[in-house]
Amino acid sequence: MSKAVLLVNLGSPDSPSVPDVRRYLNEFLMDGRVIDVPWPLRRLLVGLILINRPKESAHAYASIWTPEGSPLIVTSRNVQKLLQARVSVPVALAMRYQNPGVPAVVRELAQQGITELLLIPLFPHYAMSSYETAVEWVRHHVKRLAPDMKLSVQPPYYDATDYITALGAVAADALKTPHDHLLFSFHGVPERQIRKSDPSRCHCLASSDCCDRAPKPVLEVCYRAQCRATARTLAEWCGLPKNQWSVAFQSRLGRDPWLRPYTDEELERLAKSGVKRLLVICPAFVSDCLETIEEIGMRGKATFLEAGGESYTLIPCLNEHPAWISALENMVKKFTG
Repeated sequence: MSKAVLLVNLGSPDSPSVPDVRRYLNEFLMDGRVIDVPWPLRRLLVGLILINRPKESAHAYASIWTPEGSPLIVTSRNVQKLLQARVSVPVALAMRYQNPGVPAVVRELAQQGITELLLIPLFPHYAMSSYETAVEWVRHHVKRLAPDMKLSVQPPYYDATDYITALGAVAADALKTPHDHLLFSFHGVPERQIRKSDPSRCHCLASSDCCDRAPKPVLEVCYRAQCRATARTLAEWCGLPKNQWSVAFQSRLGRDPWLRPYTDEELERLAKSGVKRLLVICPAFVSDCLETIEEIGMRGKATFLEAGGESYTLIPCLNEHPAWISALENMVKKFTG
């Protein structure tokens, strides 16, 4: 039996040009697990978004673009190479949206004679708009293009020791510097998606402490509970007092209620409450990208400083840190035996 590993990240436009950004946004937003409304309404909403958003986003992408290309793609390829150097089975890379695309990569693996595939979604937490859509997209194309290939999926690893250790290693230097507070900024999702994923249909968001009492079936698919677990576990790992860290959610889209508190509002609140030296970490992203570099690192910093803050440090994502590569290596070792 011939085994291989497939890493899947979110994806990026092929370039920061308006047409490429429009193409990327259209594919991303038309995913029914991202904007989870009936197709006709989704098509209408996305059409409205695509009137002005591509130009705005293209400007943002241009501000972070590197000579090698998109930071997310470049970092993901480097992680692929570093992991490949440590394991004996082939390591492939695909993106949920745009290039390298899942269909082409699955087809290539099948042509290589791969009969057993481990999918590692580069999303530590379960959310229908990230982890779930990546898993189902790969599953669909494996069934269509390589029906005899056995697919195994790495479960969410939001509180796994290796993942927490890697986050702690990345944050270590910043935490040694004088600071007043650590803000965990996770990517936001609409509240309706949290309720849709709730297998009990009655637990999630029913009370302020629902995440602290989530039964296992709920915890396995509750993005909010898993994010809070990551923050709590890492804070304990780093020895942070409870009053020196908090959780917020970024990148909301549209007018529907999303998970609160919102990061932009929390940055302003913290500054006005007397926090002068702020650290920010984004554990839902394993690779620095538009949402970390531009949204949090640039616009978030401006928000905090304009509200009265004095020092603002964005802790990098896991990126190519050796501890993160080791965590991925251990996932592969469990698969290969």
